[in-house]
Amino acid sequence: MNSRRAWLMFAVALAVYMVAVLQRSSLGVAAVQATDRFDIQAAALSSIAVLQLVVYAGFQIPVGVMVDRVGPRFLLALGATLMCLGQATFAVAPSLGIAVIARVLVGAGDAMTFICAVRLLATWFEGRALPVSTQLLGGLGAFGQVLSAFPLSFALHEWGWTPAYLGAATISAIAGIVVITLVSDAPRGPSEPVGEPVTWRASLGQLRESLARPGTQLGFWAHFVLQSSLGVFLLLWGFPFLSIGLGYGPELAALLLSISVISGAVSGPGLGILIARFPLRRSNLVLAIVIAMAIAWALVLSWPGRPPLWAVVMLILIISLGGPGSMVGFDYARSFNPLKVYGSASGVVNVGGFLATFTMMLLVGVVLDVIDRARGGSGIPAELYSFDSFRVAFLVQYAVIGTGVVLFLHARRRTRRQLHAEEGIEVAPLWVSLLTYWRRRRA
Repeated sequence: MNSRRAWLMFAVALAVYMVAVLQRSSLGVAAVQATDRFDIQAAALSSIAVLQLVVYAGFQIPVGVMVDRVGPRFLLALGATLMCLGQATFAVAPSLGIAVIARVLVGAGDAMTFICAVRLLATWFEGRALPVSTQLLGGLGAFGQVLSAFPLSFALHEWGWTPAYLGAATISAIAGIVVITLVSDAPRGPSEPVGEPVTWRASLGQLRESLARPGTQLGFWAHFVLQSSLGVFLLLWGFPFLSIGLGYGPELAALLLSISVISGAVSGPGLGILIARFPLRRSNLVLAIVIAMAIAWALVLSWPGRPPLWAVVMLILIISLGGPGSMVGFDYARSFNPLKVYGSASGVVNVGGFLATFTMMLLVGVVLDVIDRARGGSGIPAELYSFDSFRVAFLVQYAVIGTGVVLFLHARRRTRRQLHAEEGIEVAPLWVSLLTYWRRRRA
């Protein structure tokens, strides 16, 4: 545990996850081209992205159950293969129907990546190194967004649709080969089982137990409220919002999207250390990030006229905290579940963020189309993706995330109640703890 070979496993998991993020976000940088290529409107475009995420979310729990049984190596390789096939199909798709099938394959392959990478780290790391390595995985893995914002975006504009997506498919093929060559399921070697073999009925029973734990539900809602705003922005609507709505053009839009990756990579290790150092205050960290995101969105959307660049940059920096911050959900899953069902619990948690993401992604597209039709229904990107339209459409975040916050607080009360009943640990309100700490410092 925590050995040099463990860090090799981390490096491979990180590389594969970066590739998965590239494939997941590859539609966002092509949103405008896809609108023209398939002759579709905003709602139809968002439906493609939503379907991809629905497949992703739908696979999370089955993949979590499977990884606890067969180990992460096989599923990581299978996921890379499916993403390769999906992107190759998307590259030559002659119609919207084929494109939808391609994105389903990408979503299925993507669904097998992060959960399996997290499960791999849980068998190779222990102690404080585990939450820190998980945060590094989430933060640095977001650099896959840079690969889509720059190389893929450049390839789309310079070489065209088919060469760009065939290149993306090739990268996934290479990632699959690396997994097969280097990854071992556990320190004792790939030939030995990851855990005690259990029946599928027993696995489903363990899943039900994990779902019933308030700590697992707390992780679900933490991921729901933190990951979704950034997901909507990076996966689909951020690029047209920046390039057309704010008039920055594709080059500056791609540069601004890359800021989110840098922000996540810088803040991720620090958040991991805070989580490891103050495990009983993880919920306060979640709420602080959510409040900061709400304020940043309110500032940009309510600005008279076009907001200044500094306000947009601040918005991107703040919502980017939601990426590494959402990793706290997996830390809740680890804290309140035994290792043998950690994959299943992580699958449940990961559903949360993507459930909120595809809900808001679809609603934003619907609102954009409604506003466009109210203005005459031209469908021209310059009018469909105007800043005034996005001003209204992005407000759906407050309803969805606000609901998640209410349910998060409910799960927190139940988790703290269970923690007190089973372990005798009582978590005082934050202001009480801070006052006690201040008095001790004075004494």
